[in-house]
Amino acid sequence: MAGTRRIIIDTDPGQDDAVAILLALASPELDVAGITVVAGNVPLSFTEKNALKICELAGKTGTKVYSGAIRPLVRPLVTAEHVHGKTGLDGPDLPEPKMKLQEKYAVDFLVETLMREEPGSITLCALGPLTNIGLALIREPKIAPRIREIVLMGGAYFEVGNITPTAEFNIYVDPHAADVVFRAGIPIVMMPLDVTHKALTSTARVAAFRALGNKAGIAVAEMLGFSERFDKEKYAGDGGPLHDPCVIAYLVQPEIFSGRNCNVEIETRSELTMGMSVVDWWGVTDRKKNAMVMREVDHEAFFALLVSRLGRL
Repeated sequence: MAGTRRIIIDTDPGQDDAVAILLALASPELDVAGITVVAGNVPLSFTEKNALKICELAGKTGTKVYSGAIRPLVRPLVTAEHVHGKTGLDGPDLPEPKMKLQEKYAVDFLVETLMREEPGSITLCALGPLTNIGLALIREPKIAPRIREIVLMGGAYFEVGNITPTAEFNIYVDPHAADVVFRAGIPIVMMPLDVTHKALTSTARVAAFRALGNKAGIAVAEMLGFSERFDKEKYAGDGGPLHDPCVIAYLVQPEIFSGRNCNVEIETRSELTMGMSVVDWWGVTDRKKNAMVMREVDHEAFFALLVSRLGRL
């Protein structure tokens, strides 16, 4: 479709991943070339199934879903059932998917697609650990300059960590893959906890999803009703952050976000700070700036976009 941005979504669904995927599939500005799945919030067998369920929920059964890495590059897999439940999509009762996974391995799909398509025509949207993208860059470094941009949810600076005192979950799960990605010279837009913790659900906002009355809106309300219980207790607020939809919202309405170009390095050697995203926010080093690190979001516009687009499904 003319005028659309062609994207590949790399994801580990996860309720907030689900909302992000629904937003992408409901947005005519975006052309989803494929969805690649990685282990993260829950093991791969669940994230595979969840991605298929979300596509069917959106009514987008022609979307191609590829299964990827079952574990991080170096470290054992860490999951987050304590947040997302055993399946990763606890909350709604979604039917078993009829769609099937593509036979091609996700990393092969990434490499082959990026090498085949016009350079600069594909944006990668990373919603989970960066294992698949890291593996693709290791397998074929020539893809790096062909990627238009990587927009990712991960990391933190002012908000420090949500899985350890110093690390955000997605980066912590596979810090070595994140290190590969941040060192690859690819334009990166980073949505850290510093911005996602300003995109907070509330009782009224969840009710607005439910009031849409369609399957997607009701399912999202039920998903968030489950997952935000953890954040309500942890942060003592009315709701919880909607992390991953920030990635897709940026591609649709970039003007509602703001941040600055910084150097970002990933800690891979210290067990105390493993997975920490070290952001040179104040420019105190001479290290090359390698990421646009977002810090602010117009949360009213963000949720208005979500409700408007999910209402189309």
